[in-house]
Amino acid sequence: MPKPLKDTDFLNATMRVRAMERELLNGERMGRMLEARTHEEAAKVLCECGYGEMTAVTAAEWERVIAGLRGEIYKTAAGMTDRPELVDVFRLRYDYHNVKTLIKAEAAIESAADAAAAAERLLTGAGRVPPRLLVEIMRDQRYNELPGALRRAAPDARETLSRTGDPQISDFMLDAACAAEMSGMAEASGSGFLQAYVRLFIDAYNLRAVTRTLRLGREPDFLRSVLAGGGNIAPSRIAAAVTSGSPIEDIYAATPLQEAAAAGVAAARGEAPLTAFERLADDALIKQLAGAKRVAFGEQPIVAYIAARETEFTAVRIILAGRLAGLPADALRERLRESYAL
Repeated sequence: MPKPLKDTDFLNATMRVRAMERELLNGERMGRMLEARTHEEAAKVLCECGYGEMTAVTAAEWERVIAGLRGEIYKTAAGMTDRPELVDVFRLRYDYHNVKTLIKAEAAIESAADAAAAAERLLTGAGRVPPRLLVEIMRDQRYNELPGALRRAAPDARETLSRTGDPQISDFMLDAACAAEMSGMAEASGSGFLQAYVRLFIDAYNLRAVTRTLRLGREPDFLRSVLAGGGNIAPSRIAAAVTSGSPIEDIYAATPLQEAAAAGVAAARGEAPLTAFERLADDALIKQLAGAKRVAFGEQPIVAYIAARETEFTAVRIILAGRLAGLPADALRERLRESYAL
């Protein structure tokens, strides 16, 4: 049983986070990026949000500056608390991303050395395991050196991809393991606020799994294998609805994901784009964190700030990639999440 958190332990941290929130990509800054005359002017707005200068407006360059800021944020947030779970619950997703990348590169490239070299360029340093160390661990199959549930999930996903040749199955397996580990980590943190966020995150993950399973025409047995526990809605209830053909929307009625569920069903039928569903699912998570604004001091502002920055990184990619593709500002606004400043 984790030791209960005391809000008074976060007095200084909360004051610091409130100051850091001033650099978030708010509506005014976002509008300036959308309406800027040139891509370079749009990128310069990010300097006000703590990003480094871009030498050029390219995907590789904005990923570099995002990675730099993300590293600073996690380092700063970790220094604010003696509960590492409050930060690691966000970081662990990047460990799973990196393992996915390595496994798929290994399957696509015959030479193990070439596969590792190709994949390493795509790895992020935001996780708990440094990319170069992770490459060595996966190459030498030293799985016991991996943290948490990844210790078992990585070899299982690798074996599954080797056996089936289907990267979607191995990706789903790793996603489910990631969600389950997030649940355990939130529980260990002692933060009810973080636990509520992670439960909704898992609900959203399971809804994504349902949407993609139906869209791809997968069997119900496949869905059962990739649903994660730890959310507000039991996986067995979700699987039973899919198997019986019951409306998925009914399961999510009167929940924060009600609109997202309807959009997900439409996307699964090919009647609407997945982007609309993804936006609504993310909006539900953003709203879940909005209560942190009303907290005088506690761990909640730290959690909400990290989540807000992660959402902001998505917004930056949407805006800059959309501009390069020649999309008008109004089209980009439709793709953006509801809020960035929590």
